[in-house]
Amino acid sequence: MLTLDKVYHASFQLKDVIRRTDMIMAPKINPDCEVHLKTENLQVTGSFKVRGAAYKISQLSDEEKAKGVIACSAGNHAQGVALAATKNGIKSLICLPDGAPISKVEATRKYGADICLVEGVYDDAYNRALQLKDEKGYTFIHPFNDEDVIAGQGTIGLEILEQLPDVDVVIVPIGGGGLISGVAFAIKALNPKVKVYGVQAAGAPSMFNSIVDGKIERLDEVSTIADGIAVKEPGDVTFEMCQKYVDGIVTVSEDEIAAAILALIEQQKLIAEGAGAVSVAAAMFNKVDIKGKKVCCLVSGGNIDVTILSRVIKRGLLKSGRTYSLTIELLDKPGQLKGVADTIASEGGNIISVHHERASEGSDINGCYLRLVLETRNFEHIESIKNALISKGYMIKAY
Repeated sequence: MLTLDKVYHASFQLKDVIRRTDMIMAPKINPDCEVHLKTENLQVTGSFKVRGAAYKISQLSDEEKAKGVIACSAGNHAQGVALAATKNGIKSLICLPDGAPISKVEATRKYGADICLVEGVYDDAYNRALQLKDEKGYTFIHPFNDEDVIAGQGTIGLEILEQLPDVDVVIVPIGGGGLISGVAFAIKALNPKVKVYGVQAAGAPSMFNSIVDGKIERLDEVSTIADGIAVKEPGDVTFEMCQKYVDGIVTVSEDEIAAAILALIEQQKLIAEGAGAVSVAAAMFNKVDIKGKKVCCLVSGGNIDVTILSRVIKRGLLKSGRTYSLTIELLDKPGQLKGVADTIASEGGNIISVHHERASEGSDINGCYLRLVLETRNFEHIESIKNALISKGYMIKAY
């Protein structure tokens, strides 16, 4: 059984391995409450995972250490295990899904691990790691369903209460459930009044579904930009702990995750990966009751694949009303484009893309379509631009 003493022991063991990450205020995330960010995206290896991995490895026997360790991961646990093993002079082999971001694969390799890429997602890498464990005699370091690993993650709960002792609500990302199990256990043991909520991506709601239905359920597939929490099935240990210590679980959409990543970049100058930003997305879009409360969002990791960052930012701009696409039906005659541009400019909008085409079959023979992408401030600004165009007699079509 996990005990508070074990979490404190983990905190002691990790003091020379991890960074005590900052708690920073984020006043613009949600103006209806006081939001603080626990910045585990600034942790050694860029993720909280090093806590659980390093504590687990520190508790291995000499015989287990001699055999070497094996782990499976979408990337962050891999880096934590690799770093911890290398620091202890232990050989490590990491099984990763072949779709894991190249940046995470290479980072894991640089921390000293051998890499085994497995076709599929996290769960496929997990099965392969178990096979190799039996074949080669390695010690398996589970990414979430292990009490030592959970104790390591629970050290974040201790730090949250030390840094923000009057916190009302803590919002935590969930993949397999190791992080929230440790954090919720530590917080509830020390201050049962604090509410702890979990967040999953809508495209990978394994723990959400399992808690709702009261039994562990396995998803047929997962699909989300939050690759760090794309887990098909939670663990039995973490499921039980979530049932006992977590006050509720919610989901956020891909657009909401993208908007949260963008908000962290612009407002806080922080880079968060999708999995790390889901807690902020839950606060931004009021997925849990936080009005008037002091809230801690745990930003669990910052290892985003830079090759998809531009796409995430584009989605985030759309979701937050910072860009808008519209189509206007016009008569094909001189001055029409100028009139539209002048109207948009008078409202403070900025045209960043223009596509003009003659009307298609079924429309006015003298008509044309003007497709525009605008840079805007927010959704209210979009409405003011649309109303100004309509007042000038322009016909806006669904884009």
